Amino acid sequence: MAVKWNGGHSSSVLCLNVSAEGLVASGAERGELALWDGGGSPVAQLRLPQAEDVTSVVFSARRPSTLYTSHGETISVLDVRSLQEPLERFHVNEEEINCLSVNDTDSLLAAADDSGAIKVVDLESKKVSRSLRHSNICSSVAFRPQRPQSLVSCGLDMQVMLWNLQKARPLWTTNLQECDMEEESPQSAGQFFNPPLAHSLSVTSCGNIFGCGAQDGKVRIFRVTGVRFERELDFQAHSLGVSQVLFMPEAYWLLSGGNDGKVLLWDVSSNVGKQQKSPAKSLPRRKAQAAASSRKDGKLNKVASNEHPGVVPKLTIEHGEKVNWLSCAEIKGSRRVLVADQTSSVSAYPLPEP
Repeated sequence: MAVKWNGGHSSSVLCLNVSAEGLVASGAERGELALWDGGGSPVAQLRLPQAEDVTSVVFSARRPSTLYTSHGETISVLDVRSLQEPLERFHVNEEEINCLSVNDTDSLLAAADDSGAIKVVDLESKKVSRSLRHSNICSSVAFRPQRPQSLVSCGLDMQVMLWNLQKARPLWTTNLQECDMEEESPQSAGQFFNPPLAHSLSVTSCGNIFGCGAQDGKVRIFRVTGVRFERELDFQAHSLGVSQVLFMPEAYWLLSGGNDGKVLLWDVSSNVGKQQKSPAKSLPRRKAQAAASSRKDGKLNKVASNEHPGVVPKLTIEHGEKVNWLSCAEIKGSRRVLVADQTSSVSAYPLPEP
């Protein structure tokens, strides 16, 4: 079922992003960057300086020819019309960057790193306008669409945070483990063996709903209300850690990818209230999963107060390799989920119509 995109990389592909014009960018180990047309043919390749792993790629929403890439502690700004030396470089992070996000006015760029820091760069002044922090590796950061000063983040400290960039402290924080222990007290001890280290975030296009994937195999869905957020839904999605979540552009469809080699498509529209119809914009991320235990600890039988055992995937893809990144592209009039994994190929699978 998968179409393999080959010839762009010789190393494991770590990250993906798709421009508004349908150009696909992929980053891989050893500084490899590739651009692909909709047919899966590589159209340009570049090896970034120092051959450091390319951990995140994100296109500008306003200027689709501008691509932001992170490699090591550096952010390079590239023009995809002529893929060569970076137009600019930012060196504002002190440790390896895991995730980039650009707000939809293309005025701010956020970079989350292994120290737990999120550096927010003002793209006009080219300076850091705000430094935010987790207490452990910050694995994912995502600006909220239609709210250029607001972002969410998560990390291996098991914290999910909501930020407004006018303030240095988070507006709201949830500790996933504490939350689970409150709701699942009879068997919460299992959490200690497989803690919910948070790996990935994605925000819907309405900006009010976001999903988080964690090491315990669960996907958690939150709703932002003013200066806080509340958990609306959680469900066991994968038998091992959830490495990626991605909201799609319609009706609260969510893709998840896991260390169990599966890619699943979920329709959570009936579980997250009846607000705006349009969710998703892929707001990237991925982090080298911490070498944490990946067992389920028999938690499939537990049902917390807001956990829905009846949530079942609309589509199950037995990909077979641990998922590094997910993206979604319109190719020849139909949608594809693009999967990056431990290999040097990108896999494209067809998706059903909503």
